[in-house]
Amino acid sequence: MPHAYDADLKMFIDGERLGAASRSTHRVVNPATGETLGELPLATPQDLDHALATAARGYRLWRARSATERGNVLAGAARLLRERIERIARIATLEEGKTLPEAKGEVMMAAALFDFYAGEVHRIYGRVLVRPAGTLSRVVKEPVGPVAAFCPWNFPVGNPARKLGAAIGAGCSIIIKPPEEAPGSALEVLNCLLDAGLPKEVASCVFGVPDTVSRHLLASPIIRKVSFTGSVPVGKHLMKLAAEGAKRTTMELGGHGPVLIFDDADLDKALDLLVPHKFRNSGQVCVSPTRFHVQEGVYERFAKEFAARAARIKVGDGMDAGNQMGPMANPRRPDAIEAFVGNAVQAGARVAAGGERGGGSSDKGFFFRPTVLTDVPLTARVMNEEPFGPIALMRPFKTFDDAVEQANRLPYGLAAYCFTENGRRALLLGDAVESGMIGINTTMIGGADSPFGGVKDSGHGSEDGPEGIEACLVIKAIHQA
Repeated sequence: MPHAYDADLKMFIDGERLGAASRSTHRVVNPATGETLGELPLATPQDLDHALATAARGYRLWRARSATERGNVLAGAARLLRERIERIARIATLEEGKTLPEAKGEVMMAAALFDFYAGEVHRIYGRVLVRPAGTLSRVVKEPVGPVAAFCPWNFPVGNPARKLGAAIGAGCSIIIKPPEEAPGSALEVLNCLLDAGLPKEVASCVFGVPDTVSRHLLASPIIRKVSFTGSVPVGKHLMKLAAEGAKRTTMELGGHGPVLIFDDADLDKALDLLVPHKFRNSGQVCVSPTRFHVQEGVYERFAKEFAARAARIKVGDGMDAGNQMGPMANPRRPDAIEAFVGNAVQAGARVAAGGERGGGSSDKGFFFRPTVLTDVPLTARVMNEEPFGPIALMRPFKTFDDAVEQANRLPYGLAAYCFTENGRRALLLGDAVESGMIGINTTMIGGADSPFGGVKDSGHGSEDGPEGIEACLVIKAIHQA
């Protein structure tokens, strides 16, 4: 029996819900079945100009509101997210494919972030400088201005919440472009903010051909800040567009998470944490552990047990209870993973688990089995390009220096994981590994109060934590005699 999908697929600009009418549309598909869920309207140039004009008015209105008013909206939206969790999670699973428990966890993450920002708005502090009597010099923080935000499909609730929460908390207006693959989830997050009292002018939501929308919005002097989560090539393209207008940017780009397993690690604990973390959301996670570098003494045991656990993961429709991994989000992803596997095997890797399409009850879904490749040569494409899928790559290493060299070998630097029971080694790893986030004997590297972001080609700036709001603020020094 098909599951009900009742998302209202309309853009939102200045209080209006804009449907297909004479606009072009995009077909929203259930990745577990290939069936059409609905038709999404795509913005015209006139729609984008309307959104820009609205953002300019919304910024003037919202920046004048008190911290208490902004915090109340965010706290109210957090409460509504929790109340509406069943509906929002169902929409996210039908659109993106992740399991229903994962989708519910994502809604709770978004609510926690809104709650954190609701408090953080009261801690946007400046300072007074020491000056001679009769003069006053102060440093204040102000909202940067209207924000253009672009979200990917892999976290269709969490990513929009990050963009909206930071901008709204800082006092900015925002135009958000969620992914066309999973639009209803983002609209539900926006609805919670609006129902909590957010003025209609403050946030607009548009859809469209990504390059067309980004070029139009970033060409406008109204936009003063760009926030993007997605691939490295697209992020660099947007940075070039932003540079033309000297716009500030926050870029959370791709990753290729290294995992360093030392021979003194608690292997059972490492496996308990890493296997589900690797295959959550079908591996379509920017911080997913991907390159497993395992010390020679425990390599065979770790790889064998990891593969055995991966092979037992139940794959199927994310709406069905008992399934542990859903489909990939679109038909492009299984094609890409299949090509990576073929190239790696040709280069000399061995398939220890998976390596093929399959899962679910429909041959129309975009399923790929949890895959483990061992002895993967560094020349294989998948060891150098972000796979973004359910594939774990195993290689042995000898020494500490070898492990660190491999962890830092690529231009990515988003998330890394290290497992060792040696305290001195753990301390050294924290310093030596080039990554924006490092988990040592844990995979929990995110939280509402913790900065989320990368280094090197994985981007710059942070979301979440105080740093998330700081990214939407500018500093002004005021000197008075």
